[in-house]
Amino acid sequence: MATDASMRILRLRTLINHPRTGSAERDAAQRMLDRLLNTSTPAKTGDRTYGTRHNRLGRHACLELIADMIREDITSMRAELPVAAGPGELTSYDPIRDAPAEITFAVATPHDTGVAITLNDVPREWGWIHADGIETVSPSMRTLAAALSELMNSYNSDGTDIGRRFFGTVRVDDETLAW
Repeated sequence: MATDASMRILRLRTLINHPRTGSAERDAAQRMLDRLLNTSTPAKTGDRTYGTRHNRLGRHACLELIADMIREDITSMRAELPVAAGPGELTSYDPIRDAPAEITFAVATPHDTGVAITLNDVPREWGWIHADGIETVSPSMRTLAAALSELMNSYNSDGTDIGRRFFGTVRVDDETLAW
């Protein structure tokens, strides 16, 4: 069950990404979303650290709900259209949004304290490089894994007095790219 804040976030993202939303309305929705995301970060207590999305689900949310929210975040990021840059402006780059379209993402909770994001259908020419007969993960794949890890850990907490909420991994084939 999603909280009121997560429903507002979902509705604002839907409004922002809808093709018939006017530019003024889109800008207003984006400002509301930014304000909501900035205020949803819990206050720091002791040496505890909380991810920016930690409070969206509540302190005692199960890992299945966290996996669902991560899945929704990835889906909404993939659906966002890149903003066209004007003359003399740089285009924004988002590794999740700009990854090849054929890549599919699976978010699962394989055990009681873990969340795993698995990348499937990764194009060989995009995801790996060959140097001196050795196949290794490409820099673009590492950037994507780092962005997914950052997204996943935004739901996490850590500290000496509380421990991690969950342990996360980003995998492709049989290789762990981030944890």
